[in-house]
Amino acid sequence: VLLAAYVGYLGLGAAVLQALERPAEMQAAQHLLREHWELLANHTCLQGPALQRLIEGIIQAYKSGITLQGNTTSLGRWDFSGSFFFSISTVTTIGYGNLSPSTAVGRIFCIVFALFGIPLNLVLLNEIGQLMLLGVQHCARRLEEVFHWQNKASFLMKTCALVTGLLLFLLLPPLLFSDKEGWTYEEGFYYSFITLSTIGFGDYVIGMNPDRTYPSWYKNVISLWILFGMAWLALVIKFCINILE
Repeated sequence: VLLAAYVGYLGLGAAVLQALERPAEMQAAQHLLREHWELLANHTCLQGPALQRLIEGIIQAYKSGITLQGNTTSLGRWDFSGSFFFSISTVTTIGYGNLSPSTAVGRIFCIVFALFGIPLNLVLLNEIGQLMLLGVQHCARRLEEVFHWQNKASFLMKTCALVTGLLLFLLLPPLLFSDKEGWTYEEGFYYSFITLSTIGFGDYVIGMNPDRTYPSWYKNVISLWILFGMAWLALVIKFCINILE
């Protein structure tokens, strides 16, 4: 029964996503073909195969974090802050997919690094989550002692912890992303949940816009936000698991 419910839930998600996203996909494909043929028609010196090779080269360069800016190229994804953020996305298993090692030695190191880093990250997240839980339980006991509440204190503190976590990790960060990345609030909220849940599609990633200047503290603060936000969301997901079970 559980397996049937699981497969049915996935099927429902697939059907809804197909209905919502398929028309936009077809429209984007038609727009791309129209732009392609208009470019070839307006610039007769271009040939189809040459244009195709240029497009593929641009796509490959973009995957490597290189974009054209006039007569120069932008670098910086593999500086220390970018590499540190990649390390965070690796050990937390977010795996945005927008950046990956291109050398054989880098890939081998990434495997070894993740092999030991993922357990270390899980241990740390578990400890942070336990500290958060202990803090909530301690505050609940203090309320029981002061106001002589029984079940009300525990429920009140759990509600406060949930609301505080929602504010700190899901509702307020989109305001920062709107300011630094130029995203809408909805896009920032979407990025926050996709990141903290370790889904990590990679369609939105912070600090990757070559047209924007980011402060030096930006990625470091986001790394801490990811660490503590994942610990908080893990507690919420654990609570949902208990309800489902």
